[in-house]
Amino acid sequence: MVDTAMTDAASKGSGALGAATAEGFARVTDAILDAVGSVIDGKPDAVRSALVCFLAEGHLLIEDVPGVGKTMLARALATSVDATVRRIQFTPDLLPGDVTGVSVFNPVEREFEFKPGAIFANIVIADEINRSSPKTQSALLEAMEERQVTVDGRTHFVPEPFLVVATQNPLEMEGTYALPEAQRDRFMMRISMGYPDPRSEALMLRQRDTVNPLDELTPVVSAEEVGTLVAWARAVHVAPAIEDYAVALAQATRTHSDLRLGASPRATLQLVRAAKVWAALDGRAFVIPDDITALLAPVFAHRLIPTRAAGGARGSSAADAIATILERIAASVRVPIAARQ
Repeated sequence: MVDTAMTDAASKGSGALGAATAEGFARVTDAILDAVGSVIDGKPDAVRSALVCFLAEGHLLIEDVPGVGKTMLARALATSVDATVRRIQFTPDLLPGDVTGVSVFNPVEREFEFKPGAIFANIVIADEINRSSPKTQSALLEAMEERQVTVDGRTHFVPEPFLVVATQNPLEMEGTYALPEAQRDRFMMRISMGYPDPRSEALMLRQRDTVNPLDELTPVVSAEEVGTLVAWARAVHVAPAIEDYAVALAQATRTHSDLRLGASPRATLQLVRAAKVWAALDGRAFVIPDDITALLAPVFAHRLIPTRAAGGARGSSAADAIATILERIAASVRVPIAARQ
């Protein structure tokens, strides 16, 4: 469980952070990564990204073909932290009330009672989110940004911690509704699981023929203790030069001639928040430029729209164009260098 040194440090703030605390955070999160990794074979980067979103209080969009473990990843993460998880299958007939909840009249009490929807869980799996209408997709917006839902003028808060893991198939476009920019901007990161390597796939065949790996998974920390990890990650130090570096990268996307939509201020904020967790996972209480550049594509790419001359509309060509543009931006923006003592 989370050690007392880490708990004390989180309660006192950044002034109490030290090497021992950084090691304690890394030790606990390594245990979570190992637990989830035992279920998701050969995908350490995807597992790490999911944990970064969870501890940075963001949300994750997984865009990939069916059957590569998108839903399994979310369920494994929820089990490893002893959190509640609910899965919403987004279909064309799904209504906003199915997501947020509805008010139902109680004839005994002679008043309306709120019946919570599926959004009220620590980890919510929004499966094939682009198969529902924009009206239903928008039911997630308030919960993802403000961690609350408003029904009939009353505000209801979602449980903490809270993470939305949405999935969509990038290949099958028939009967789908592309996520609008406002919806995509709510997601801290977009990743792709990809196919497993031959060795991991063969291991999966042998191990899962008789047992479900989720049944063997035990919680590493409780949902309440995750709050301590979140608080510690928030206190990770970010030097002004690193903040200026993140802003410069975002500004470069807004002025780039090949982009007609650059990164929003929310993207800059989430880039720094994710970098704090990324640094903490490495056992550091401070962010370095490599943390920012490592997360640049997962945090920025899904928010950018290239011009037609650069990559056309959405699709694989647009994704390739955006990846190339971000590489050029990262190479052109000056990296801060620490002054020698």
